[in-house]
Amino acid sequence: MDPLTQGALGAALPQATRNKTHVGIAGILGFVAGMAADVDVLIRSEADPLMFLEYHRQFTHSLIFIPVGGLLCALALHWILGRRWQLTFAETFLFCTLGYATHLMLDTSTSYGTMLFWPFSNERFSWSIVSIVDPLVTVPVVVLVVLAGLRRQPALARIALAWAGIYLAVGALQHHAALAMGGEIAASRGHAPIRLQVKPSFGNILVWKTIYETPDKFYVDAVRAGVLPRVFTGVSVPKLDRGRDLPWLDPASQQARDLERFGWFSDGFVAEDPEHPNRIIDVRYSFVPNDVSALWSIELAPEAPPTAHARYRTHREYARESLGRLWRMVSGS
Repeated sequence: MDPLTQGALGAALPQATRNKTHVGIAGILGFVAGMAADVDVLIRSEADPLMFLEYHRQFTHSLIFIPVGGLLCALALHWILGRRWQLTFAETFLFCTLGYATHLMLDTSTSYGTMLFWPFSNERFSWSIVSIVDPLVTVPVVVLVVLAGLRRQPALARIALAWAGIYLAVGALQHHAALAMGGEIAASRGHAPIRLQVKPSFGNILVWKTIYETPDKFYVDAVRAGVLPRVFTGVSVPKLDRGRDLPWLDPASQQARDLERFGWFSDGFVAEDPEHPNRIIDVRYSFVPNDVSALWSIELAPEAPPTAHARYRTHREYARESLGRLWRMVSGS
């Protein structure tokens, strides 16, 4: 999730373990450690635009790395903060480790995918029950952990944890309802999906993107699950066929290898952009949930030399307009 939510939930767990002593410093250490796993975004290369896709939410987000991450945070923070509040190193390590651990679970609750069992498995786990940014999670947790630290009341941090848990549980119920609606959409078209996934749209758990796969296409729709359920019919796009869509691509080239890497990251949900030839999109993510205007893509160039990398692109050109369309779906207008 976004750094503020990660930090706030990272603060709440060590705060909740205290009595009235050290609630403030426990929250500060947990806040920093709760964001620390995302230091992996710094692993990138100008020469290889796709490197960060392989390393983000990889080893720093593995369950086996939690005590290591907590230790590294404690080593960095104890001499700066812990000793000033007369903490032992063991206490600093505990607060940092608790804060660090919340990051993994919160990220897995989103739809991006987290390598929880690295190095034993490169599978990305995602429960897809909450958006990467959701104010209804963030704002109450931030307010409660700040008040817990200022008033030295760990009970407020426990309420923050309870609120986050309840919200994620509701998200899981919404996910189940959206999945059922997605299955009904496919059945209404006479389709038996190879795969069917649903993902929360930006900033809420009311409107969900549904994506299902048939032998030749991906079908993208949106549903408003739970309260006032509604279907927002979307579009379909042909699945990427390298021989048909990219007949010029040399299988031994770096661009072909980058296409394989992007396909792995996208879990196979890749297609050629209907409006931009040689642009390959991740069908799973878009601002407007019943659209295939992807948030990111790679661009391949027929004239590129064999050693050239594909170009990674993000697409936020129409974010304001897209968010307006999303709000109309959420509000039911």
